[in-house]
Formats: sequence, C-alpha cells, structure tokens
Amino acid sequence: MPSTSARAFPDFPIDGKLIDLVEQAMRAGHNQYAPMPGLPVLREVIVSKVKRLYGFSYDPETEVTVTAGGTQAIFTAIGAVVNPGDEVIIVDPAYDCYSPTVELFGGRPVHVRLGSDMQFDADAVRQAITPRTRMLMINTPHNPAGTILRDADMKHIADMLRGTDILLLSDEVYEHLVFDGEPHASVINYPDLRDRAFVIFSFGKVFHTTGWKMGYALAPKALMAEFRKVHQFNVFSANTPMQHALATYMKDPANYENVPSFYQTKRDRFASGMKGSRFTLLPCEGSYFQVADYSAISNEADRAFAERVAREFGVAAIPLSPFYKAPPADQHLLRFCFAKQDATLDAAIEKLCKI
Repeated sequence: MPSTSARAFPDFPIDGKLIDLVEQAMRAGHNQYAPMPGLPVLREVIVSKVKRLYGFSYDPETEVTVTAGGTQAIFTAIGAVVNPGDEVIIVDPAYDCYSPTVELFGGRPVHVRLGSDMQFDADAVRQAITPRTRMLMINTPHNPAGTILRDADMKHIADMLRGTDILLLSDEVYEHLVFDGEPHASVINYPDLRDRAFVIFSFGKVFHTTGWKMGYALAPKALMAEFRKVHQFNVFSANTPMQHALATYMKDPANYENVPSFYQTKRDRFASGMKGSRFTLLPCEGSYFQVADYSAISNEADRAFAERVAREFGVAAIPLSPFYKAPPADQHLLRFCFAKQDATLDAAIEKLCKI
C-alpha cells in the first residue's frame, strides 16, 4: 500500500507564472553569481513588501540579505553573534536546527518549554535569563506547535529584554500562514525588539517552493554587517535566476496575500475530517502543521506510535519528542502536515479514522 505522506512540504504545483519567470531569467543570461547580499532589485522589493505589511522601512543596501533558505539565515545569524560560552534561550519544542547550530559555534543552549497549551510562557523565559544570555530565539507561527505569538507576548518579550544587551532571533518563515483573521505579530512592529533582532523569512514557505531554498534576513545595520561576514564565506550568494524571478513575482501583492486563506481551507478540511477519529487536535493558529493528541488511542511512546501508524496505516507523521531537549514524560503528540492536495488529505483522514 502506498504511503500517504505527512512530510513537511507541499505536494501541489507552484504557480506556473513563477516557473516562467525563472526560465526567462535563465534564458536572459542571469546564471552567474548574484551580489553577495542579494540582487538590489529583490532587496528593494522585499523592503517595499515589509513597509506595506508592517509600516517600517529597512535600508535595502545595509539591512537586507537574501539567503539560501531560512535555515541558512538562522545558521548565519547565530554564527555572527554567538561566541563560546554564550547562552542562547531556545523555546521547546523547537525547529531542529536551533540547538545544534548554537553548539557548533560554542554556545550553550538553554531550553525552556512552551506551556502545556503550547502557548508562549513568558515567566519561564524570564527565569532562564542570566548574565551570560546572548540571544533569545522565538518562532511565530510556531513549528511544530502551530501556535502563534500575539501582541501581549511581544510586549512581554520587550519588557524582559529592556535594559539588557540580549539579541533576538525571530524565525517568521510562516508569516503568511496565520489563520482566523489574526494578524501576524512580527518583531518588526515593535521598535524595542526590532532594534536588537535578526528577523528571518522564507520564500519557500510562502510560494510553495521549499526545494528552491530561498529566504532572507532583516536586521539593523550593525547586526547585518556581522551577518554578512558569515554569509559571505558560508554560501556567498543565493540562486541568481530565482532571485530575478522572485523580484518580479513579488511586485504583485496578490501573490502572497491569498496564502492565509489557501492554507486555512486545508487546515479546516483536515480538522473537519478528523472529527471522526480518536485523535484530539490541538488548536492550529498558523503554519501548516496540526498537532494531535493520541492518548485516547495508545500509551505508546510517540516515536513508536508514529512508526506503527506509518507501517500499519500508511500515514506518515512526526513525533513531537525530537523537538525537545527533554520531552514531557506524559505527552502523546504527533505533528501532521496539511500542506497537501485535497485527495492526499482525504486519503490520510480516511486511514486515520480507522485507528
């Protein structure tokens, strides 16, 4: 029986106009290295988009860098400012590149947890701050939890960092996947945070092109200067024809404005179908991930249960425990990805309802 995939990437076609723009760029001869920080025209389009959404203008010359995906941007930001012995606060469950990258540069990850409701726990983060804290890493919408940070959370973060030299890395790669009419509470909206922050975005998440590995980072001039010192000797520059294509494609806001409704429809389709199952779905406020509690079905460890579901029912899911330094002992959660064609979602729902 073929497996119904729940791996974390879309399985549907991208906009043909975007493919045409890449081909046009290649045929026009844009096949050599782009400038190290990214094509000027793309950086200018990024600044226009950010200004339109968040009301703030970064300097395209000194505060915007195009990267080979969001993960490379995260790696580069950490490498730019974290030194041996520095502490970096990571909120678990966390995207799996955070902690290893901190350790690679000699830093010490300090892990705190989201609350039992998968919401940000400001008190836990505040208690983790020490004189050695160099950076706090946040993620909204959150992978893998599917929750979001709101205005009150951002104000709590600003309060706890005020008067310190602690830097902020805000992973906002799912900025356009926020549901139910909620605004995306970007760090860019909060001057006290923006002035100390690397803010990371992903073209792949917005335009369903995860395999292109295209993203960008925003930061104040002094921080971006340090970022580029690492970026230059890490990848030097990102894919040139795709930068040309994205610069043209992003000039039309409709190409990203409809993303929230597109994915909310898929979230709702999956959630509605899963009402017939024995899984309990946690609130999904953003991203393309749905966390489900299976404690009414089994007491198995999440990894074992996920393997059994894949083997016996043909549906792939990700256990939540690998996203923790020390997972809660009594937690029975899996992460499903609903960035799939409707037929794929329906086939998965049918199988999951039989468990």
